[in-house]
Amino acid sequence: MKSLAITIDSVRKTYGTYIALDDVSLDIKAGEFLTLLGPSGSGKTTLLMALAGFVRPDSGKLLLGDQDITRLAPNKRDIGIVFQNYALFPHMNVLANVEYPLVLRKAPRAEVRKRAFEALARVKLEDLSERNIAALSGGQRQRVALARAIVFEPRVMLMDEPLSALDKNLRETMQYEIRRLHDDLGITTIYVTHDQREALIMSDRIVVMNSGRIQQIDTPQRIYNHPSTRFVAEFMGEANIIAPGLVRRIDGVDASPEALMIRAESFHLDAKLAGRDGVALEGTLRAKAFRGENWLLTLVLDGGQEVLVCIPAALASGCAELATGQSMTAFASAAKVHAIPGART
Repeated sequence: MKSLAITIDSVRKTYGTYIALDDVSLDIKAGEFLTLLGPSGSGKTTLLMALAGFVRPDSGKLLLGDQDITRLAPNKRDIGIVFQNYALFPHMNVLANVEYPLVLRKAPRAEVRKRAFEALARVKLEDLSERNIAALSGGQRQRVALARAIVFEPRVMLMDEPLSALDKNLRETMQYEIRRLHDDLGITTIYVTHDQREALIMSDRIVVMNSGRIQQIDTPQRIYNHPSTRFVAEFMGEANIIAPGLVRRIDGVDASPEALMIRAESFHLDAKLAGRDGVALEGTLRAKAFRGENWLLTLVLDGGQEVLVCIPAALASGCAELATGQSMTAFASAAKVHAIPGART
């Protein structure tokens, strides 16, 4: 099975005065697992549906390898799709659901049965081939949808929030299962989610979208640690954007003339853990909350800005005794401080 690269070239889509996609361009590598991440209305699902052929762009091009698929019918695109609601046929059993794409393509009956069982084996459901869809758990239905999507050996896989209906533990298990399946098959995969943690765990690269535009394209590590905009910084986790002059190096010198991002979990209450080149923030404790694996402290700086400080339980022996209203200092190593030019606090 040979995967394909995808080129999205200046794609625009509007619905009346609403701009769903605003001149979006993106190159996706063959065999890559790329996630489209953003809040509701960001354009991520519209872009996925344009690739699937269910939404026609107003302008721009979509290329699958060297083939222009912008106006090609969905069933001619050689693309596997896993929908949010799985879209399984309730009147068919598991095996018949998985066989269906091959039946549509008029494959020989013996080949249909063989490839369907191979696909079920990949998702560890070969023993449930005769079971009715209604008798399956949510996780099992998800696996059937995956098997149906890969059975005809597509060169591209599109996945639209496929885990959103599952409970937390099953969702986390399926994240690793989908990534394992991707690595085994090498299919170019575009995955849509609004869940930041899911995107970080599963992706080779993440595309953060907002208001129909791409905000940043990068690896999970760089998206999280080196966001290019305030929106990306705050969307990806508990980010503090701190005004110039409020952050000082541990030696007392101003740290930066620009706004700085420091994630909540980057702080320590012990200056030694931040190192000689670390930074310090002084303020007043407004609130604290025990969250099991950590303590979340709200620190108010001079001028009233609030800063979230997350201390791991293993390093938080004194947090329970902290009293609101007391003065305190939080420290972070220089490697965890990221300047965001032009960011406003």
